[in-house]
Amino acid sequence: MSSTVFKNARTCTYCSGLPLGARPVFQASPKAEILVAGQAPGRKAHETGIPFDDASGDRLRHWMGVDRDTFYDPGLIAIVPMGFCYPGTGPSGDLPPRAECAPKWREAFLEALPNVSLTLVIGRYAKDYHIPESRKETLTATVSRWRHYWPSVVPLPHPSPRNNRWLARNPFFEQEVLPVLQERVQTLIA
Repeated sequence: MSSTVFKNARTCTYCSGLPLGARPVFQASPKAEILVAGQAPGRKAHETGIPFDDASGDRLRHWMGVDRDTFYDPGLIAIVPMGFCYPGTGPSGDLPPRAECAPKWREAFLEALPNVSLTLVIGRYAKDYHIPESRKETLTATVSRWRHYWPSVVPLPHPSPRNNRWLARNPFFEQEVLPVLQERVQTLIA
């Protein structure tokens, strides 16, 4: 079933009306033990077809303590955004993921990833889906309560360079969360 779900999603044209058209960008294998649940691919990921193929990906790999080859090994790490296609640009950055994508694909993908024991939840849309009890909380409040979701879920801010100010204002993230996250990732990929 999993290969059918992944194949069908890869050829999905549901969002063909997007500014750059439909191009689902994700990475998945039933073997993966780590799920990176992001928002939606950016323009560069849309162009290359590689998720987190930008400065955000560099930072995320650093946060996880993995190299590029490990990160892009679908047998280790699934990368499944809330929206599979680049949604376009708005006044303050990329638009949110298309609302139709998660209801169409999310549950089938999660069922097709039976070995996932750690989900990295990146950004508000992924947070609201994967940690629904946190809907009324700010991302900062949810990330600061990371121990509440540990060890199966870790809420993260978006690794975008746009969040440098957030990181500077919230030093607990790099001091408390990242060392524990890196240790858990290393245990799972060993």
